[in-house]
Amino acid sequence: MTPPSSSPSAPRAAKASAGARQSATKSDRSRAREFALQALYQYLVGQNPADEVDEFTRQLSGFHKADSAHYDALLHGCIEIGADLDALMKPLLDRPLQEISPIERAALWIGIYELLRCPDIPLRVALNESIELAKEFGGTDGHKYVNAVLNGLAPQLRALEFSALPAASKVV
Repeated sequence: MTPPSSSPSAPRAAKASAGARQSATKSDRSRAREFALQALYQYLVGQNPADEVDEFTRQLSGFHKADSAHYDALLHGCIEIGADLDALMKPLLDRPLQEISPIERAALWIGIYELLRCPDIPLRVALNESIELAKEFGGTDGHKYVNAVLNGLAPQLRALEFSALPAASKVV
């Protein structure tokens, strides 16, 4: 006897996308990064004041599940030192900064900020989380660009931690 779900006449249950499944298991900090990415996008594209962007973002569905302290650090920290973050990434860019997608730029800001200002976040976590943001919200190959830039900065920003990684982990 065939199970009802595989019967040709039985309706198929919709498969949950990988993003939908993962959202239930995302950490508070991962959620904070997602909301910070959205807020930074609004800041970069709309040129909206940080306080207005912050207020709007906090009203979004699911914000209560995010680590609000980490979100605050990312949003306000990235905006505060945005020029420094841009200066760090510029030597590794293959195009003018203005041509970088705002999503990839925001993901880069988050990754670089965490490498600089969040020593409690391991190097690989900071890199992987930013790459995942670009993968989920950015253009088709934007995550590859974020990966290349962050891996180019990692030896400079986290030299000791980077040098302790196995050689295979250092490949971009």
